[in-house]
Amino acid sequence: MYVVATAGHVDHGKSTLVSALTGMEPDRWAEEKKRGLTIDLGFAWTTLPSGRELAFVDVPGHEKFLANMLAGVGPAPIVCLVVAADKGWQAQSSDHRDAITALGITRGLVVITRADIAPEALAATEAEARVQLQGTPLANAPVVTVSATSGEGLEELVATLDAVTADTPAPDPGARLRLWVDRAFTIKGAGTVVTGTLTAGTLRTGDRLRLVGETSTEATGVRGLQSRNSAAGVVVPSARVAVNLRDVGADVIHRGDALITDDAWPVVEVIDVRRTMGQPLDEGAHGLMLHIGTAAVPVHMRPFDGDHARLTLDRGLPLQVTDRIVLRSPGSRNVFAGVVVLDVDPPELVRRGAGSRRARELADRPETGDILAEVARRGAVERARLLRFGLSVPEVLPDDVADASGGWLIHRPTLEHWVEAARTIVKVKLAAEPLAAGVPEKALAEELRRVDPPLPGETNRELVAAIASRAGLETVKGMVRPPGHSADLGPAEAGVAEVERRLAANPFAAPEADDLRELRLGVRELAVAESAGRLLRLGDGVVVSPRTPAQAMRLLAGLDQPFTTSAARQALGTTRRVVIPLLEYLDGRGWTRRIDNTSREVVR
Repeated sequence: MYVVATAGHVDHGKSTLVSALTGMEPDRWAEEKKRGLTIDLGFAWTTLPSGRELAFVDVPGHEKFLANMLAGVGPAPIVCLVVAADKGWQAQSSDHRDAITALGITRGLVVITRADIAPEALAATEAEARVQLQGTPLANAPVVTVSATSGEGLEELVATLDAVTADTPAPDPGARLRLWVDRAFTIKGAGTVVTGTLTAGTLRTGDRLRLVGETSTEATGVRGLQSRNSAAGVVVPSARVAVNLRDVGADVIHRGDALITDDAWPVVEVIDVRRTMGQPLDEGAHGLMLHIGTAAVPVHMRPFDGDHARLTLDRGLPLQVTDRIVLRSPGSRNVFAGVVVLDVDPPELVRRGAGSRRARELADRPETGDILAEVARRGAVERARLLRFGLSVPEVLPDDVADASGGWLIHRPTLEHWVEAARTIVKVKLAAEPLAAGVPEKALAEELRRVDPPLPGETNRELVAAIASRAGLETVKGMVRPPGHSADLGPAEAGVAEVERRLAANPFAAPEADDLRELRLGVRELAVAESAGRLLRLGDGVVVSPRTPAQAMRLLAGLDQPFTTSAARQALGTTRRVVIPLLEYLDGRGWTRRIDNTSREVVR
């Protein structure tokens, strides 16, 4: 299915044209039919001779309903701009043209209606439309002249629609989903239903999605789907679709809410943008309405210069880099400006002159985003996070971007800075704590978050390990240290050596607490010895050799299976104080398995 939105001045015959093409009346409300005036969005569909399915979103043309018009055109990939021959180009023709330009819609056609009423004005109307559309995406759009009442030109219009849709690139059915809601209602026996124009991604019955709403953000599921009033198990773009939702009531859903693939979109309230058309951003009101998809949200604008600004939204929306947005003054019928989103995770502006510096940064940024700039600003960023921002990560990365383990991209100059810092941190900490077996990974990460530039706060273990490895350090059991480093036990060395001597003679004769105190081995000394691989601490303060569990397994395997705790104690020649925590350790490793309260067996 291909989705086409109408556009054009009020009373130029948009709804009549849609009705003539589809045989369906797009006006849904009694007031619309009574007044002969489209107030809200209307929907109709047909099948072209080629077999392509075509859905129309008919929008109001009156200046009072510009917000509704934008909600209809916003998600549409193709637009049909209508101009009546007997009235010519008028005010809302310009307003709708500006909205189409601001939204970046590049596919469409121009239809001159009422050819039977003013045949003498057809050439002039077409010429005027061509002039008015210069410099816009529809500058070279095909122009068709029709009369919806007599049928004149309708065959040519259908052929032109076929050609335009054939020339429209197919949307990506594998993309993440973002469906802007234009209606929400309840059907008895079915529950909550929302409708919208699916422009990317695929909807399936049973999908789990997230509803990003005006009043709440909730998880929901797809109970059922319909397209063109027919049930469907799968709907691919482009399509008009009705979605029967689980776990959410229609009363909390509003036009402008969005159904999204969960965890695939950033829901943001602050964005940096570039002007694509309209008035300079530093010459307008700071309080504006933002329009994207079917959403209309108040925003505060902080201009950086005439072409760049920061927008702070009244509520979060799922947005990405390259999104096209319409800005208008509340209550105005005019488009103030069109902007493209450059950054959905912009930096804080805290220093004097930060706005001017940010303007210079954004001026050099391509509309598709700048991977090097995104990585350099953060030092390191997860590849998946950039994809959520709407950025395309190339296979061949920029020279100053390194691909680290764990899905992280790192700015090479910043990486070298962190590497040097890691060497220094480990050296200083081990010099201050000679008993330490190394620096804990978490402690190293915390220290690196204090350097300038800091390590990102959400950094994972893989990134810290990559920095440590590049610094020539090794990570063993969560401890970062120079290769070959062993803890300096200092005064505790003699005590540890004595415990090792006793356990070598009898692996299951764990020293008593009094013995350990006499040898001056406290909790810290034992922990260091364990980190160094010289002792193993079991539960209840029992200390054995790291080889003791394997030695126990050789003896336990020779017992009749299953065996009791008492049988194990006798076989090992030890006490309950030792055998119980030892057996629990073996259970935890999966070497033995508890059968009941009294018996175990060796796992073969």
